[in-house]
Amino acid sequence: MTGLVIKAISGFFYVKSGDLIYECRARGALRNKEVVPLAGDTVEYTVVDSKSCVIDKVAKRKNDFVRPAIANLDKLFIVSSCHTPAPNQLMIDRIISVAESKGVEPIVVFNKSDLGDFGRLPEIYSQAGFETHIVSCRTGEGIDRIKKSLSGCISAFTGNSGVGKSSIINYIMPELALKTLDVSQKLGRGRHTTREVTLYSCNGGYLADTPGFSSIDIQRYEVILKEDLPNTFREFLKFSNDCCFTQCSHTKEKGCAVLKAVEDGLISESRHKNYCIIYDQIKDIKPWQVKKS
Repeated sequence: MTGLVIKAISGFFYVKSGDLIYECRARGALRNKEVVPLAGDTVEYTVVDSKSCVIDKVAKRKNDFVRPAIANLDKLFIVSSCHTPAPNQLMIDRIISVAESKGVEPIVVFNKSDLGDFGRLPEIYSQAGFETHIVSCRTGEGIDRIKKSLSGCISAFTGNSGVGKSSIINYIMPELALKTLDVSQKLGRGRHTTREVTLYSCNGGYLADTPGFSSIDIQRYEVILKEDLPNTFREFLKFSNDCCFTQCSHTKEKGCAVLKAVEDGLISESRHKNYCIIYDQIKDIKPWQVKKS
């Protein structure tokens, strides 16, 4: 039998098949191969008896993430707020870059619009080619557009703690009543309320509430090599073939078409600045140093 892992916790895997959910363990052969099923995995399983099921095989993944532990994402909704906590554009760009490297469609969400505006940030991301939403869980602004975007795919919400990921999901699916906490005034960020990844059926697809990505986790677990980084900034691609050097880093070279596009206002200066920050941080990483998942 075949099903979808919707939750994995403490060695138990909850597999949805049709209208039923089975609590499974992983077969020993999988453990010996160090294959750990993740939420989002399609698996083959066997019902041993009325109280016991085992996962026999995990289908090939199109992508996976280490933290949070989730597989086969189609869309990643990157949530930011206007303040408390304030937008962190470098964090947004890091997560976009990771998503792009894994073939996941990044969608940028600016939440808490009832508390202020986001300046030019929404325009920056929409002009770069990303689906961008301005929403408010208090007024309902923009939530229906997000719900439509969830249709027929596996999606996750991510962003720093306190930006309102769980609040958005609660608005879309109030029956879940996911726990939320106020933002710490001392720290300026929310306290984690989500302990494990769980997929929920929604609008013909599945969505996940996940522990918040942090920039530390991304740097530690989702490393991109400098050679691959330019391909994760999609607005660079239509200019990069015109660079004078095939191995152009797009940071300081003469004859760089990407730098010229930044000068001409065709690429956001802030996006390019964050690209350079990320490039500088990863430029000395060698392929053999990257742990393969």
